[in-house]
Amino acid sequence: MLEVRRAIAGSDKNLPVDKVTTLDELVEQSLNETTLIAGLASLFGVLAMLLASVGLYGVMSYAVARRTNEIGVRMALGARRSDVLGLVVRQGFKLTLAGVAIGIGAAVPLARFLASLPIGVKPADPLTFIVVSLILTAVALVACYIPARRATKVDPMVALRYE
Repeated sequence: MLEVRRAIAGSDKNLPVDKVTTLDELVEQSLNETTLIAGLASLFGVLAMLLASVGLYGVMSYAVARRTNEIGVRMALGARRSDVLGLVVRQGFKLTLAGVAIGIGAAVPLARFLASLPIGVKPADPLTFIVVSLILTAVALVACYIPARRATKVDPMVALRYE
């Protein structure tokens, strides 16, 4: 850097030399803000996913509590625990698929914005959509599994007297 300062001072003594940096430093400085924004967006995305999974857990727990009598009747008539588990998980899976479909529908138009950022994401990158959809579906299924597991432990006699 000292050599650059001397060369500039040697060519024109009136030219102020205040800040001399390399091109790599300039590129890194310009990417720092973008990297920070991408990191914050990722953090908020993870928080949103956790909030959505807690919400889905709450909805499924409420649905199981409301259907305790029905679950008791099913088990009294011979439904196995796996049948009840499948029933509740399928209900949650349908909600999850609806949410993922709406999310993909909203994300595709916004993919062009991501393409303008220098973070290596192509617009409508199928791998990104697939991976995110699978992660969200897995988290949602875990959120559905807990109330479903609780539903399988319902004693039919207690459930028939419920409410």
